[in-house]
Amino acid sequence: MAEWYPIHPLNPQKRLLDRIVARLREGAVIAYPTDSCYALGCRIGDKAASDRLRAIRQFGKHHLFTLVCRDLSEVGTYARVDNRQFRLLKTMTPGPYTFVLLATPDAPRRLLHEKRKTIGLRVPEHNITQALLHALGEPLLSCTLILPPDELPVSDPEQARERLKHLVDVVVEGGNCGVEPTTVLDLSEDEPRLIRKGKGDVGWLAAENMG
Repeated sequence: MAEWYPIHPLNPQKRLLDRIVARLREGAVIAYPTDSCYALGCRIGDKAASDRLRAIRQFGKHHLFTLVCRDLSEVGTYARVDNRQFRLLKTMTPGPYTFVLLATPDAPRRLLHEKRKTIGLRVPEHNITQALLHALGEPLLSCTLILPPDELPVSDPEQARERLKHLVDVVVEGGNCGVEPTTVLDLSEDEPRLIRKGKGDVGWLAAENMG
């Protein structure tokens, strides 16, 4: 049975965050709010928990998860970022974007694209997410909270309480997040490439590519 933690959106309660972190370190799978929509998450090195994420989302073995990071310095631990990429990332983080970048040797191999050796990362702009990441002290392995056969993400966990309580260990409740996922940009090559249009603005992309 899932534990429910209502977290204040402006002043997240440290005592509750500490409990959630303790559960993550015990191997929990959590549902939590972000600046785009609700997500599922677990610790990076917890294979059993990541296998549960795959089962919940009914992903195949080749589906790639995202690392949700606190800031750009943490992104730089797991992805190769040159000067041009850094300038672009700096203007777009924190925010509702997922970036595909070439991985560093520190990135877990099982999280990489088999052929391209890329990894997906994001830095969300959400008080609860950021407070949770700082309390944990490391990125979360994550994917959007969509419950098959639904096509849209869960926008409010209360509306999916009966389904969630048997699927995850912890629900971090932070109000309605909407159903629009992140915009996904591939920055692993010379020019940025749009993979998925989501919440993040991409009006600048045409000018960037022309430049």
